[in-house]
Amino acid sequence: MSEMIPMSLKVPRTPAASAVGCDWRVTSGKPLVVKSPIDGRVLAEIATATPRDVESVIASATEAFKIWRIVPAPRRCEFVRRVGEKLRERKADLAALVSLEAGKITQEALGEVQEMIDICDFAVGLSRQLYGLTMASERPLHRMYEQWHPLGPVGVITAFNFPVAVWSWNSTLAAVCGDTVIWKPSSETPLTAVAVTKIAASVMEGTGFEAVFNLVVGKGSVVGDRMLNDERLPLISATGSTRVGREVAKSVAARFGRSILELGGNNAIIVMDDANLELAVRAVLFAAVGTAGQRCTSLRRLIVHRAIADKVVDRLVDAYKQVPIGDPLVKGTLMGPLVTKQAVKDMLAAIVTAKEQGGTVVTGGEVLDQAGNFVEPTIVRIDPKADIVQEETFAPILYVLEADDLEDAIAIQNGVRQGLSSAIFTDSLRSAERFLSATGSDCGIANVNIGTSGAEIGGAFGGEKETGGGREAGSDAWKTYMRRQTNTINWGDDLPLAQGITFG
Repeated sequence: MSEMIPMSLKVPRTPAASAVGCDWRVTSGKPLVVKSPIDGRVLAEIATATPRDVESVIASATEAFKIWRIVPAPRRCEFVRRVGEKLRERKADLAALVSLEAGKITQEALGEVQEMIDICDFAVGLSRQLYGLTMASERPLHRMYEQWHPLGPVGVITAFNFPVAVWSWNSTLAAVCGDTVIWKPSSETPLTAVAVTKIAASVMEGTGFEAVFNLVVGKGSVVGDRMLNDERLPLISATGSTRVGREVAKSVAARFGRSILELGGNNAIIVMDDANLELAVRAVLFAAVGTAGQRCTSLRRLIVHRAIADKVVDRLVDAYKQVPIGDPLVKGTLMGPLVTKQAVKDMLAAIVTAKEQGGTVVTGGEVLDQAGNFVEPTIVRIDPKADIVQEETFAPILYVLEADDLEDAIAIQNGVRQGLSSAIFTDSLRSAERFLSATGSDCGIANVNIGTSGAEIGGAFGGEKETGGGREAGSDAWKTYMRRQTNTINWGDDLPLAQGITFG
């Protein structure tokens, strides 16, 4: 299968564990064997970084920041714009690599690469909108305002399920804001990281700013831990499990650093008895089955008004049975494999637990008898109070929960520890507004008559509670990558103090 990787996107012939711009650094670190979840074949081997490599990359990014931060933002955006153009040129090749390495179907892989292109465009526009505020001073002949300065080298730790898009959310905004970036990708998907870094390096080569975009491939205990504990990295953006997020938050906070955390979702859709069921079923299908249930915004819990629960389940079972499962590179496939054999085991274990807690599997639940990590998407009807509903399994398991009314449905939705994405299907304006109110959904994302997946880059992405509270991409998320400074200028001849204080 490795011969399917476009030549220009392949790993350098000498396995490289780290890259400072165009400088691919050879290391003696233990090789990382990269296998495709489609059929288990080896795609490549990459030598992992050593502690010395990590130190070298951090030092280079720190030095590069000193000159990058003084480049005007509209000038910095020109480099990001060119990265976006290169990504656009290589969209199909990059998407094929995402499919091979992460198992996404072609349409979703193309969508992920398009997301990188879109966020480059967003960042270019943002470069002229890094606004501060001017405030009225209470002291005469004084001017007071705030401005934003570059923060420093930013560490970006990404997960396998969006192997390139999450890097772009962080790196493009950080670069426009004047920061340099160090990327630690998932050990399941390092090849896409190498390919994207090569593309960014081709833009930066010869500019004097080669060390703006940097890469370190390696184990969390070697690479990740050093990034978390290094005071030269004022911000760490981490995507992963809640367990990993706790460690990130603890380590970074201990040195008074900042963190952006995108953790567990356990997302829910509420379907009321006045909903357009055709619309709802289509949305549920993509949200629960898309990316084989391995999105942070994948649908885990379907909360249905009791009066229509049987009807909704029957429609979903029929839809699930028509989902083509198989090689994600084959046209027409709607669901590819899980990322690893362990993910398959975790899914089967969750199904067993759900049954033990009173759940009934109404469709799916089996492993497909073929090479690769392929499973059947699964629907389980279960009591909302079952403990398993509190847990998020990164697999296509959908728990169907029944609710008596809107208030009951909202209580069930909010009754978990996570709070990323949520949605309601209803034709009632009152119900929709109630869901979006301060006493409605407690999630960072709340939608009406669309699913939980497919967020646009124009809106800030992130969630509450155990989801971590981080925000990336649109809106004013750029402020996280900068430091705020309040300035007061006295242009008079006296020295009045605030609050009317007199001294001396």
